Amino acid sequence: MQFLCWFLSIFAAIVAAGSLKELEIGITKKIPAEECHVKAKPGHTVDVHYTGYLRDNLKQFDSSYTRGTPISFKLGSGQVIKGWDQGLLGMCIGEERKIQIPSRLAYGARGIPGVIPQNADMIFDVKLVGIN
Repeated sequence: MQFLCWFLSIFAAIVAAGSLKELEIGITKKIPAEECHVKAKPGHTVDVHYTGYLRDNLKQFDSSYTRGTPISFKLGSGQVIKGWDQGLLGMCIGEERKIQIPSRLAYGARGIPGVIPQNADMIFDVKLVGIN
């Protein structure tokens, strides 16, 4: 019995170590400062192309490129997951980022049945194509 408790404790620690704790933002295409006239900030309506993946298996679950239309929303207004509201701040038109979002800043324990599992960390490749 002690061995089973020890094994389950070690297994839980390994699983917990694999989950993302903080938002991670990587800039994959930077726009030079002299070409960036406006940076995305709360209140701006932004147009974003993206591809979303589940972090644990890199399975793609959605992409605006497939539809041929970027998503448009007001930044910082809660229209999208918190990880997007935070991860897109300061972007310039044409900039590309890889945003790794912990589940607590995405869909959390509720997930999206049939699409996104509960407590799933996510990765988004995003490109800012417009600011209004």
